[in-house]
This record gives sequence, C-alpha cells and structure tokens, in this order.
Amino acid sequence: MPITKHNRLVASTIAVVLGATSLAACGSSDDGKSESQSGPATLTFWTWAPGMDKVVDLWNKGPGKKQQITVEVKKQASGDTLITKILTAHKANKAPDLVQAEYQALPTLVSNNAVADIAAESKEAKTKFADGVWQQTTLGTDAVYAIPQDIGPMMFYYRADLFKKYGLTVPTTWEQFAQTARALKKKAPDKALTTFSANDSGLFAGLAQQAGAKWWTSSGNKWKVAIDDTATQKVADFWGGLVKEGAIDNQPMYQPAWNKALNTGKEIAWVSAVWAPGTLTTAAPQTKGKWAMAPLPQWSAGENVTGSWGGSSTAVTTDSPHKAAAAKFAAWLNTDPQAVAALAKESGIYPAATSAQTSDAFAQPPAFFSNQPDFYTKASEIAKTTAPSAWGPNVNVAYTTFNDAFGAAAKNKSDFGAALTTMQNATVADLKKQGFGVAQ
Repeated sequence: MPITKHNRLVASTIAVVLGATSLAACGSSDDGKSESQSGPATLTFWTWAPGMDKVVDLWNKGPGKKQQITVEVKKQASGDTLITKILTAHKANKAPDLVQAEYQALPTLVSNNAVADIAAESKEAKTKFADGVWQQTTLGTDAVYAIPQDIGPMMFYYRADLFKKYGLTVPTTWEQFAQTARALKKKAPDKALTTFSANDSGLFAGLAQQAGAKWWTSSGNKWKVAIDDTATQKVADFWGGLVKEGAIDNQPMYQPAWNKALNTGKEIAWVSAVWAPGTLTTAAPQTKGKWAMAPLPQWSAGENVTGSWGGSSTAVTTDSPHKAAAAKFAAWLNTDPQAVAALAKESGIYPAATSAQTSDAFAQPPAFFSNQPDFYTKASEIAKTTAPSAWGPNVNVAYTTFNDAFGAAAKNKSDFGAALTTMQNATVADLKKQGFGVAQ
C-alpha cells in the first residue's frame, strides 16, 4: 500500500530542538495564539497521500460547507523532506494548519513545539481506534498530538503451495519459525524460508515492538533510551542466530536479487505488514494467488500481539490560528465512514479506524491474494492486537545506525548484539549532543 509501504522515516535533525522541554508541555494549544471560534476559516493541509484532494472535496462540499471551514490541500513529499519543511516553516511561524505526520516523526514535531495538543477536541475520536494505535499519537502522555490515519500491522506471509510441497506447518511461535527455517534447509538446501534485511529499519523496530520493547520513554525533562533492552536483545539474538547458522538468507529487501528470490520460490516467506500485497505484486508477479497471510509468530504460545511497520497521522500545528476547526477536520478525515472509505479508495491506505477495516472498501481481498477471501477479516483482527510503541526525537539517528551496524553484521554473519549496542550508544550520544536531558 502506497502510504504504509516500508516508510524509512523520520525525525529530521534540522532546527534547534527543545531539549529542556517536557513532552507534556510541548505542543499545547494554549500557546498564546488566538483561536478563531467564529466566522469562516480556511485551513491549509500538507500531505503526500495520493488522491487526498478528492477526499477533502467531500468535506468542503459537506460538513465543511455547513461549518464554514474550507480545507486546501498542498501536496508535499513524505518522510524527512516533509518534516524538515515543517520545522523550517514553524521557525518562521508559517507552518500550515494541518500536516500528515508519520508516527515516528511526532516526537520530533512535539519537541520542537510544532504540533498542538488536541486532547480536548478529540475525546470522541479515541474510541474509534485500537489502544496500541491511539497510543502512537499520545506519546504515552495525557496529550493528543494527532489523529491516527493509516497503520501497518505486521503479519506473516508465506507461499502456501510450497509449504504444502515441503510438508511445512505455518509457525505460530518464533521457535516454530526457526524450526521451519531449518526444516526447509534440510529438504531444499537451495531455498530459504526468508531473509533478514537491514535496509529497512522499520521491520526490526516492529519486531522489537511486538516483543515488548519501548525504545524511548520520557519523564519530565529527560529521555530514556532503551534500544538495547531485554526484549530487543531477544529479537536481535534470534535473527542473528538464524543468519549465522545459515538457516535464513541475509540479503537486503527491495533489491533485484530479493525480488528474484521471491518470484522464483527461492525464498518462500516474508515477515511484513498489511501493505505487503502491493509490494509482492511488483516484486514477485509470477506468484500471484500462491501466497497466504497468517498472524505474526508469537514469543510464547497463546499470546496474541503484533508490531507495526509504517503508518501516519493527521496533526494540527501550533501555528494554526484555527486549531479547533483543524481538529474537527482531522477527526472527520480519519473517523467518518464516508471519509475513510474515500481514503481507502483514493489513497490506497489501510485505515487506522477499526470500524473502517471491515467496511465495504475491504469486502474483497487484494487481487494478489484472491485465493484468501478472508484476508481483510484476518487483517482487522490482527490490527486490534497492535502493541504500544515508544518513539523519540531522534529516530532518524537510530534508524541510520541500524542500517549501518546491522547491515554489516548481517553481511558478515557476526554478532547482532554488538550491532544493537552500537545503535543504543549512537542514539544516546546524539540526544546529548542536541541538548536533551538523558536519563540513565
């Protein structure tokens, strides 16, 4: 899916971050700027989602017209480019009223006081989302910095035909996953269950999230970084062990060799997210109708939790003179049935709102998975089990270090634990360099 597909995020390093400001205080709507409560309002919305102008037209011709609130879409690039542009505009007090923000980017925007706390205006919206999804917009505080828009719950994809051919059982635990990888190698040494890829840090972050990791947490004026916590060490050791013993491949995703491996059946499974069908359509077109989707394997039998890989939200900026009006639109965009159906159709998103995930827009499976009619029914159930995440103001540094350190470890089949330590130390050092208080 175009919005959630392996977004390589994130927090921009431009601007002077407010290291001495607590999260709870950042982004407050009570910042001295006047809120226009009466009369017409015209709002500017920066977004990269395709077809958003068609969705916004529904607002402008319907509820927006009645409330005299008009929204104008300004198309933008995504990822770091947009965050850099937002922070630059905010320094000049010229940020738009609304912005599409990836979840991992919110702490950077909050730390720079660029997005407003819209908790008072979003009380009704909270019930529309799974707790783990909603938490991504609160950063673990009582504030609400955005309304969830789309999500990327993680799942397990596998070649159903080849699993049957080699007598493999779909793993429900990570221990079974490892056993399946080894069993396949014995039966077909030229094949691999999957690969560990270090060119998209969002995958590893989602796996750590599922295991219970909370990489960044804040208390008062300080951040605590726990990228090398027990949960993440478990994930790193698990995948590092499989790579070292040769039970799985170690090549990066999205490259020609990876595409060929999927297309020819040299690799027969992929740990991914709900947007995977779109990627497989391009990467492995000859395998259409041969794949199936199942919940992510669990660390303990009987558990039911997944991680998140990708997704974005709609935030109101502190520069907006119409914060209440902007918050109304943000809530409508991401919870109104007609709006969310239009988002799914025009923008190709998988909506964050739980009711939208079972709407008519998802009555049929993706064309690539026509053999699995209950694809979206399963996806909706999995999405409800999304674990809470914990992002910080320098995700970009952590992700870049991951790509370098884990990339080298995967290539050399060396210790993933050492790579994790490198990632932890680099992230802490960068926070201190930027002037943030860091708790030990």
